[in-house]
This record gives sequence, C-alpha cells and structure tokens, in this order.
Amino acid sequence: MDRLLLTLISIIITLQLFGQTEFKTYKNGLIYSDETMNKLGNIVDSLNFKYKTCDLNTVFNSKPQTIGHIIRLDTNNIKQAKKDLDNNISFESFIEKYPNSEIEKNVLIIKYKYQNYKHEEVVRFSEVDFNSSYGFKIQQTNQKGLYNKQVENTWLYDYNEKSEYSKESIRAFYFSQEFKTTPLDLKYCRQIGYSDCLIDTLTTKFKNDSKSGWVELPKNWQNISSKKQKKLLDMMRSTKVVGGCSMDSRPREHAIHIALLSAETTNWEVFLKSHLDIMNDRFDRMSDGSYAWAERKTYIKELEELDINVVDLLIGISFRIENPSTNHYYGRIGSLGRAISESKNKEQFKKQMLSMIEDSELDDYNRVLTYFLYISYNKSLENEVEQKENLIQLKQSINKMPVYLSDKIKINQK
Repeated sequence: MDRLLLTLISIIITLQLFGQTEFKTYKNGLIYSDETMNKLGNIVDSLNFKYKTCDLNTVFNSKPQTIGHIIRLDTNNIKQAKKDLDNNISFESFIEKYPNSEIEKNVLIIKYKYQNYKHEEVVRFSEVDFNSSYGFKIQQTNQKGLYNKQVENTWLYDYNEKSEYSKESIRAFYFSQEFKTTPLDLKYCRQIGYSDCLIDTLTTKFKNDSKSGWVELPKNWQNISSKKQKKLLDMMRSTKVVGGCSMDSRPREHAIHIALLSAETTNWEVFLKSHLDIMNDRFDRMSDGSYAWAERKTYIKELEELDINVVDLLIGISFRIENPSTNHYYGRIGSLGRAISESKNKEQFKKQMLSMIEDSELDDYNRVLTYFLYISYNKSLENEVEQKENLIQLKQSINKMPVYLSDKIKINQK
C-alpha cells in the first residue's frame, strides 16, 4: 500500500514538473526566439523558389483495400472448421454449418507490408475498426507472393490451439472482393507532393548508424562557433533517445535540441522533421500512459509563423498511400487532430476534412482516416458549443459515405 501511494505521489509531482518545464517559451510566445524564427524565415524565403519548382504532379495511389467479413469460432469441431477453410468452403456454407460463429459482415480491410526485426517481409491484413484501435488483424510472412495474391472468395485465418489459458479457436477474414488501389485526385496528390518537397524526403533526421544514448546541450550553445554547433548537431543526430516511460520527457527534449541546432545552422530539412516529431509526439517509449499526453503540446503556431502552407503540409502527411516517396513522413492522426484544434486556420482545415469525408472519388480508407482526424480535432477543442456544432456538420458528411461505413459510425453527442 505504501509503495502504491509513493508511486501515485511521484506521478503527480512529475506531471506538475513536466507541465511547467517542458520547453522554454520566449517573449514572442514561441519555443523559438525571435532570432531563431528570423533565421528560419530567411531559410524559407530562400527555398520558396525551389518549392515552386517541385514536381507536384506525381500520382499517388491509395492503400490496397477491400470489403470482407470476419468470423470467430471457439466451440464445436474447430479442427473440422479448419479443414473446411483449407478447402475454401463458401462463406454461406460455413455459417450454415457452424451457426455458433460470431460474424461481422462488410468490414473495410487494409493490407500493407513491412520488414520485421528479423528483416523478413511481413504482410498484415487489418480491419478498420470504428470503435477501438484493436481491430482484427492477421499477419504472415510474404511467402509465395501473399501480398499480390488474388483473394476474392477466399479465406485467411488464424488457428489457436487449446491451452490452459484459452480455448481452441479460429478467427478468419473472408474476402468477398479483390483488394484494389485507386489513384488519388490531383488536388490531394499535390498536397502530398508539397509535404514531400517541404520536408525533403532525401534527408533523414537520424543517421543510419545512430545509437541509443544522450547528448547534453550546453547552456552556452548559442555562443559557441558554427563549426562546433554543427558537430554537436551531428552528435545528436547520431544518438537516439528512448523514453523509459510516458513521463520521460527526454525524447522530446532531444528533439527540441536538434530543432534548435538545425535552425541555428540553417539545416531546414532536419529542423522540420524534428519539429514535426514534436508536434506528432512521434517518439519511442517503453510505455506511454494516456495521463501524460495532455501535457505534450503540438506547437503548430511555430510553423504558422513561417511562410509555408501549413494546411497542405498537415493534410499531405495525413494520407495513407501505397507508393510513397522514400522516407515519406506520415503524421499521427490523433496528434494531427490536436494540432489542427490549435491552428489559426482551423476553419480551413475543417472545411477540407468535411469535403474529404464526403468525397466519393476518394478511397474509403482515407475517408475513414479523415473522419478520425476530424474526431480528434473536435475532441481537442475547449469550446463545447463549437464541438456540438461541428458534430452536427460531421453527421451530415457521414451520411454521404458508403452505407457499410456510415452504419458503423456512432456519434456520441452529449
């Protein structure tokens, strides 16, 4: 009991300290001084011609997606059910033969591939769940070309043997259609292209040989020579900081140090990636409790003070696409929504989000992600009247989504 009490006291004290001391704020109300902001402004001015000549006509394609069904079964003859799936029994015959199956029809399913820690190519099939972030998933190594395999009217399942902790069970996707990918409208492609051009996908924030550790930022860092500042920045880019828990502020402190040094040494590419990581709270931590999230600010205002199109930048990194540029920066939907709620351009953001949700030419997955983006934005607002008005508008836009999606969305309007 005493240990629990001490833990709670420690958390409360740390929360108070974190909220008070995350980053220094200057007289301009920003986390970068006027001098630093002027340097960043000069960089943006000098690069604007480059941005205007970027290729903004690249066509980006949606992630492969389809509509299918999910079955879950943990009673009757599971081994026989497994054999039936191996023999590609029809969906109708399966539910007739196994009436105790838990069935979820007409779900949006996404597939994508990645490399695991063993450097194996893995394919993940994921349900897009409107009620939680724990939708049904199946992942397998990409053997026999699984990623490009024709799947219409076929099954993909997970079989779990009986143990002292769980029943024998089967969970499966039934794909009623093929996966398909579609080109995004040029107006969306240009926003993605703008974000790529502004962020510069050729440069990475960390170097390939970076190792875990910590590099201290000297108190007199602004007064040391440019050569030493660049060397210090190089050391920080060669060091990755992993948070020990949700209250460990070191990953964010490390990022702001990189951003400050990058601005001081006119390294725009590294600066922007580091600042976006802060805004998206995109860091590795051993654990990350939700009680710490509210203390982490998004600092969108700093970007809006510069001569860049923040709306196109943030919308551009919110899309999920099949053919991204190497090192394309993906924003975290929840964090982007919080940033939008703090934006001076939130009405412009809101107008585009509602338009995207309604857009029948936009793929279903990106429409759903935009719905989640809107929900995150609205929940982050402090004005309850504004929140309620936004939900009324959202309901109208949801009615223009495909029925199999709109029927699954439940708006909680208090």
